[in-house]
Amino acid sequence: MRAGSLEFEKPILELEKKIEELRSLSSEGNVNLTSEIKKLEEKLEKLKKDIYDNLTPWQRVQIARHFKRPYTLDYINMIMTDFIEIHGDRCFSDDKAIVAGFANLNGHKVCVIGHQKGRDTKENLERNFGSAHPEGYRKAIRIMKLAEKFNIPVISFIDTPGAYPGIGAEERGQAGAIAYNLMKMAALEVPIIVTVIGEGGSGGALGIGVGDKICVMENGYYSVISPEGCASILWRDRAKAPEAAEVLKMTAEDLHELGIIDDVIKEPLGGAHRDPQATANNIKKKLIKYLDELSKLSKKELLDERYEKFRKIGIFEEGE
Repeated sequence: MRAGSLEFEKPILELEKKIEELRSLSSEGNVNLTSEIKKLEEKLEKLKKDIYDNLTPWQRVQIARHFKRPYTLDYINMIMTDFIEIHGDRCFSDDKAIVAGFANLNGHKVCVIGHQKGRDTKENLERNFGSAHPEGYRKAIRIMKLAEKFNIPVISFIDTPGAYPGIGAEERGQAGAIAYNLMKMAALEVPIIVTVIGEGGSGGALGIGVGDKICVMENGYYSVISPEGCASILWRDRAKAPEAAEVLKMTAEDLHELGIIDDVIKEPLGGAHRDPQATANNIKKKLIKYLDELSKLSKKELLDERYEKFRKIGIFEEGE
């Protein structure tokens, strides 16, 4: 299988390989195979649509974790200008699992916060695989409070399997740092737009996830626990992660239907890594739309609507 391909993409890769072989044969042997190639290309497009339009929740989780998927800094570079990164929590250190700073988005001055993963082993160790320590969340809220001071809206990109659960993180107050962020973000007097660009795992995601508008990428997920963690607890078997992904209702479509998120951002066929720039353009359109909408609200209206938004989450009715 091609590097980076997923198991369910195997039929697509086999057909692509067959098309490449026919093209090579056609060019080398002076044989006209145009009609055969065209038929296979049409079959390939139909196969892609059939597979990607009917992905299971577990398959979407696999795409959300794809190592070629764009990360926070990629989107900042593609859709924003004049980005200035700010470091440190003024208390312990600078956590590179979270990037934060100020930028320009289509004429809007914005504060941007986001989880950042690495592309290789060295960078992943440096970024702690996108799992933030308490100092990362303290840095994030420090920058958000600075944005509030200058009346600058906040844009948050979520992409983490969860907050780092190590001893050091617990000793430095991981749970307290996340709880503090929830409290302060709920009362922040500037618009907050949250986008889950890949993984949205547990409190690690929620620590920068309180917003007036919450979007999830088509192949992203947002959940109280990972499918593997859920399977380990419920069935004592991590191999049951696909079943856990199904019952957790963690996909963008499920979350939108349940009223937990406000919008689903479309991705190119096969996932964001297939066409990062097109994906970035889709995100940019949504961000500008919501920035324009939220900028018209007074501070009181903004906070009242945010309060009502989160009060409604979790309301349900029991039927016969």
